[in-house]
Amino acid sequence: QVQLVESGGGLVQPGGSLRLSCAASGIIFSMYTMGWYRQAPGKQRELVAAITSGGTTNYVGSAQGRFTISRDSAKNTVYLQMNSLKPEDTAVYYCNAKRQWNAYWGQGTQVTVSS
Repeated sequence: QVQLVESGGGLVQPGGSLRLSCAASGIIFSMYTMGWYRQAPGKQRELVAAITSGGTTNYVGSAQGRFTISRDSAKNTVYLQMNSLKPEDTAVYYCNAKRQWNAYWGQGTQVTVSS
């Protein structure tokens, strides 16, 4: 059974940092592009960052320079380091694993940036 389990979300003040983790099981991790998406109330779900099996990364413009995505093959885990957080980063963050027609989603973790 495929499982993507996110952790690390929570409440943080503007300018603070969080590191999200996503532990994958039930897939051949090295074959999948891993990504982080987010969805704020009233908005469409958007790609925040993605990383291929070869280590190529992609970021949404608003995250560039503040967020870093990485993966640990030994742990079958993908991370999203978020620095200099802003209130507009508030959303539910979802882990995604994709390979061709196969795509899987985590349950989501809430990130709230507020003073």
